[in-house]
Amino acid sequence: MSADPRQQSLIVSLGAGLTPVRRLRSPWLRMLVWALLVAVIAALLLWHSGATAMLRRWAGAPDLAWATVGAVLTAVGAAWAALALAVPGRSRAWAWLPLPGALLWIGASGLGCLQPWLAPGTTIASAYQSTVHCLTFIVVISIPLSALLLWLLRRACPLRPALTACLLGLASAAASAALLAIFHPFESTVSDLLVHGLAVTIVVAINAAWGNRLLLRHRM
Repeated sequence: MSADPRQQSLIVSLGAGLTPVRRLRSPWLRMLVWALLVAVIAALLLWHSGATAMLRRWAGAPDLAWATVGAVLTAVGAAWAALALAVPGRSRAWAWLPLPGALLWIGASGLGCLQPWLAPGTTIASAYQSTVHCLTFIVVISIPLSALLLWLLRRACPLRPALTACLLGLASAAASAALLAIFHPFESTVSDLLVHGLAVTIVVAINAAWGNRLLLRHRM
């Protein structure tokens, strides 16, 4: 039985207006693009401040080094999870990927508050110094890192935009905290830890609000 000519004409007319969709690159490839920006910022900071003081601090207080490692793992895990969740059909379980790094980051930072000595080349920061030095740096550096992740998500279609935006903010804040460790002259104290936590919360909240809107707009 031959097909109805009107149906054939409709199929042809609908197909003629379609444009090919470029395949979305894998999450790890897009994450490498983002990691390249982080690496460039790290190189600039190391060129300006050098690595000697940082390595001396880490040798005198290994918890500072482990906290930095935890921040890096959190950033990588959160960025990968955000990019993975932006692909329809991916499991929500990807959101747990940054958890091990975050536990190491928080745990090592907390242990640093208990040590009775100061790491070489560090001082106890006042509340004002922590706010101006740490909070400002983390929030400001998180802006371009968040913007790049949003750009990498521009052709994706996240079914959980709010969760994706929160992970995006966590990745940017954690990467900024790791970059801060390159020249951070202050010992890990309760007040310093609270300021870092506040900075991360601010970045995640901003991304949850604005990033969620932008991701929803891309779906329309």
